[in-house]
Amino acid sequence: MIESAVLWLLKLLAAPAVGLSSVFVIAFISATLLPLGSEPAVFAVIKANPGMFWPAILVATLGNTLGGALDYFIGYRAKVAFAKERKSRWFAWLARYGAKTMLLSWVPGIGDPLCTLGGWLHLPFWPSLGYMAIGKFARYLTMTTALLYVPDSFWKGLGESLSNFWHMLF
Repeated sequence: MIESAVLWLLKLLAAPAVGLSSVFVIAFISATLLPLGSEPAVFAVIKANPGMFWPAILVATLGNTLGGALDYFIGYRAKVAFAKERKSRWFAWLARYGAKTMLLSWVPGIGDPLCTLGGWLHLPFWPSLGYMAIGKFARYLTMTTALLYVPDSFWKGLGESLSNFWHMLF
C-alpha cells in the first residue's frame, strides 16, 4: 500500500503542471526559518521525469532564493530583536565580507539565519540576492547530480526498508 502511495506521489510530482509548482513552494518554504529540506522534492521530480532536470533546478533555485530574500527583509525590519547580538562575531564577519557572505546561504543550519542577519545589517540587497542565487543554484545542481548517480537498487532497497518499518509500527 505504501509503495503504491509513493509511486502515485512521484507520478504526481513528475507532472510539469504540479511538479514544478510543488518544487517552488517547497524550496521557498525551506529557505525560510522553517525546518524543511527541498532536495528530496527536486530529486523526486527529476527521478520521475529526467527531462525536468534543468527546469526543476532553476525553479528550486528561484523559490529558495526568494525565500532567502524574505529572510533578508525579516532581518531588515528586525533590528530590535537582534540589538543585543550586535557584538557577536557573526556581525563582525558579515560586516567585513558584506554581500559575498550570502554565497553561504545554501549551508544547512546557518544559511537562512545568515540571510536574516544580512538584512539586519542592511547589506546591499541586489548583490546579496545575486550571491544567494549563485550559492543556492550550486547546491541544487551538486546535490541533485550526486543523488542521480546513486544506483536505483539503493533507492528501491531504501523504499522497501521504510515500508517494512512502517508495517512494523502499524
